[in-house]
Amino acid sequence: MIVTEAAIRLGAFAGVFVVMAVWEAAAPKRHQAVSRTRRWVSNVGIAAINTFLLRLVLPAGAGAVALFAEAHSWGLFHIVAAPDWFAFIATVLVLDLTVYFQHRLFHMAPVFWRVHRVHHADTEIDVTTGVRFHPIEIALSMLIKGSAIIALGAPVLAVLVFEVLLNATAMFNHSNIRLPASVDRLLRWIVVTPDMHRVHHSIERQETDSNFGFNLPWWDRLFGTYRAQPSAGHDRMTIGVPQFRGAKDRELISMLLQPGRRTT
Repeated sequence: MIVTEAAIRLGAFAGVFVVMAVWEAAAPKRHQAVSRTRRWVSNVGIAAINTFLLRLVLPAGAGAVALFAEAHSWGLFHIVAAPDWFAFIATVLVLDLTVYFQHRLFHMAPVFWRVHRVHHADTEIDVTTGVRFHPIEIALSMLIKGSAIIALGAPVLAVLVFEVLLNATAMFNHSNIRLPASVDRLLRWIVVTPDMHRVHHSIERQETDSNFGFNLPWWDRLFGTYRAQPSAGHDRMTIGVPQFRGAKDRELISMLLQPGRRTT
């Protein structure tokens, strides 16, 4: 299980990353003032640290939590009989909803925002932004998802599929790719698109506090946090956090230390 999940997730990550990176180079949505090389070293670097630390603490990731719950018959689906297809779909939906509310919490609570703003402090947005998260946020996210997995008694396969989908869609919806407007309008009813999520990375706080979905787009519409477009337009909008826009803020060490920095 450990080897299988790691291989599947790594393979999916590498495949989606390469596709998005090539697509960005061929058909970018926005001109980027900061070179990809400068940003990618730090963004990919922090993702590598997260992967290393997570594998030390929980080698099989969320799948290990599901296996643990299964071994002890913990959770709803080990108590209440349900068809396998229902448990699978319900797990994916509930975990995605959990991530949506986790994301909102990380914006509302100042202590969590200090950690999450590392993700938002990227002054450009592309496929590497989708893997730029502080290690503390990754640990907190795993704790929250793990609690939901145990409460559900989630099937292992459903958890693995969700984790692969979440990782893949995070890279997709952060990508700096150009989609025809007609395609984007249709697609954003099914999945969070790059144009939809880019609004969330606006420097304007009312836009930052919108479009929290990572995978499924329905939660934002259902809970009133959906915003169709940025007020300045995609080409002119400013990405990032006002207090962290310098070249030093893009360095890996600065990113790791950023949660401890106060802002006025």
